[in-house]
Amino acid sequence: MTDSPPAASAPTARAGIETGSPLEPAQISRNLWVGYGYAALGAALFSTKAIVIKLAYAEGIGTETLLALRMILSLPAYGIVGWLAIRDRRRSGTPLPDRRLVARAAAVGILGYWFASYADFLGLVYISAQLERLILFTYPAFVVLFGAMFFAQPMRRSAIFGIAISYSGLALIFTMDFGELGAGAATGAAFVLAAAIAFAFYQLLSRNLIGRIGPQLFTCIAMSAAAFVVLLQFALVEPLSSLAVSPKLLLYGLLLAIGATVLPSFLISAAMHRISAQANATIGTLSPVVTILLAVAVLGEPFGWIDAAGTALVLAGVGWFTLAERRG
Repeated sequence: MTDSPPAASAPTARAGIETGSPLEPAQISRNLWVGYGYAALGAALFSTKAIVIKLAYAEGIGTETLLALRMILSLPAYGIVGWLAIRDRRRSGTPLPDRRLVARAAAVGILGYWFASYADFLGLVYISAQLERLILFTYPAFVVLFGAMFFAQPMRRSAIFGIAISYSGLALIFTMDFGELGAGAATGAAFVLAAAIAFAFYQLLSRNLIGRIGPQLFTCIAMSAAAFVVLLQFALVEPLSSLAVSPKLLLYGLLLAIGATVLPSFLISAAMHRISAQANATIGTLSPVVTILLAVAVLGEPFGWIDAAGTALVLAGVGWFTLAERRG
């Protein structure tokens, strides 16, 4: 493990590489702040996903059907944006990505938007929206660890302390939930943890592809590939008639597709085009806070002193190890 470079060096270097020419300091600063804004808004919108899923489950919909509904309602938006991105490339004379790049983007999309999503949806069958978001939120720890293990990225030793703090907070909340839910809490936590690990690999694998393909076209390829797998899975396990849902479930599907999928997926990809994965993870601390507030206000989930203490530890741990990674 080695010390990481100064916080500004990674996005600054990437800005020059991706544009093909050096940028003025004011342009670099503007790009960073735009990236931070995209990351914050994307994190806030993503945080609504667990709430909408819980509301839909309360109406009796199955996991595979809800995932299929989400993708069916999302695909038109991705198709339009993808067509516009290809049109703009052709007009500007920019070559389209080759088949290998498209295949890699599709594979990464299946990992991040099918496997991670499916595991997350399954986890929410068993555990609260608050615990789901806190477990999923530990993905920055996996970004740091896997980045050091598999992608030759530096990691400070002090980051390990932050990771330990985060998981002590999760253990505190999990112990309480396990007493109430029994083995179901362990099952749900395992599914969401798998989703967090998959999403960490998605972030690490997608950064280079986003830089080469562009954030909009990459997101369309990734989501379209994931949608194909989701719909194939649905066709294998559910009858087509299960998509004939009530108006309320259709509304939840639209909220899930547009507000919690389409908009934040483009925002996060645009953010990762401008800032580092570590910076994006830091700003993602907004996500569990927003989810907890919505879970208490909309779902009526309890939030006692143990929840507060565990949440504070998770947020403190993520902030600690992310800052440790960004210090010179």
